[in-house]
Amino acid sequence: MTSNSPEFGAHLAALKALAAQVAAPNAADVDAKSRFPRETIDALQKAKLLSAPVPKEFGGPGYGMRELAALCSTLAQACGSSGMVLAMHYIQVACIARHAQSSEFFRGYLRELVEHQYVLASMTSENGTFGETRTSICAVERKDGRFKLDKDATTGSYCQHADGILVTCRRASDAPSSDQVLVLVRKGEYQLTQTTSWDTLGMRGTCSPGFKLESTGAEEQIIPGSFADSSAQTMVPYSHILWASLWWGIAADAVARAAEFVRGGARKNPGVVPPTANRLAEVSTQLQAMRHNWLALAAEFDSFLLAPTGLQDLLSIGWALKMNNLKINASDSAPQIVHKALQITGILGYKNDSKFSLGRHYRDTLSASLMISNDRIASKSASMLLVFKDN
Repeated sequence: MTSNSPEFGAHLAALKALAAQVAAPNAADVDAKSRFPRETIDALQKAKLLSAPVPKEFGGPGYGMRELAALCSTLAQACGSSGMVLAMHYIQVACIARHAQSSEFFRGYLRELVEHQYVLASMTSENGTFGETRTSICAVERKDGRFKLDKDATTGSYCQHADGILVTCRRASDAPSSDQVLVLVRKGEYQLTQTTSWDTLGMRGTCSPGFKLESTGAEEQIIPGSFADSSAQTMVPYSHILWASLWWGIAADAVARAAEFVRGGARKNPGVVPPTANRLAEVSTQLQAMRHNWLALAAEFDSFLLAPTGLQDLLSIGWALKMNNLKINASDSAPQIVHKALQITGILGYKNDSKFSLGRHYRDTLSASLMISNDRIASKSASMLLVFKDN
């Protein structure tokens, strides 16, 4: 599947339309009320865009990383929270599509997802693990073809609004903390008790408070294999690349507002280049570099899927370092770009009731370095660089 396919062109056009007509007009209200972007998700369901990562054999378009990143970045230009929900949903769908096809249940579930456009959330954090997603305290208990799974999560992004949640846990009660599996818990089979609030600086529409989860279901809802594999091969690269694309989308809209401001000044004084035009040229360079970074790694990821050594490449230290570098660079660059756009627009960008307002953009991008702490990622990179030799 290439970005030039007619099918993808139609889907991207549909997303651009709903971004302009639905997501953008509701973005300020979603942010102000810290509410789920229901209108946008409904529009995505109607446009059949929630099944974008589902392979063709199960009824989906089977889009690769470049296409998914293009969709996420486009939506994020209209509403950062909506873009983040879409990216997180795609990550969960990809985990099923790439790691559960050996299961008859999950093959059927993917077809159901295409038909009903289910919204999938995730629950990887847990009280007591201190932000380390590759460690779990809770364990799945199996008996008579059924499972029971309870979890005390520090965050649960839009879990109250989802049709299913992928939950990390230990494989069994006697398994070590790092021996994890992913379990799909379905709406109607779990109970959520909210334990914390979600009154945040930015990304308010992702609705991510803490929850205690109590769930049960059929044992076949446990994804085959190890979470270690699905994390390294899917969850980590999909997270870092799609997040980078949506952070770029937020920054791109900030620069677009700054450009409109500069052009407005130029129209008032024909023949005179406004002093802010130089600032605009500088920030455009940084925005372009940020885009090329995630585009290049999205293309490299897609190429791995076609190569005989693709699996080994995804598990290599070199690829892990690229993912870490992308995440750190993108999460640092996005707020810097928005800040530079604010210097161009001045007080009109600072005001919340102006068409040039950048407050939401600024606050949303500040979350980027905190979503998996940059310090934690840099520490892991430092350890890897001690043994990594770039050939």
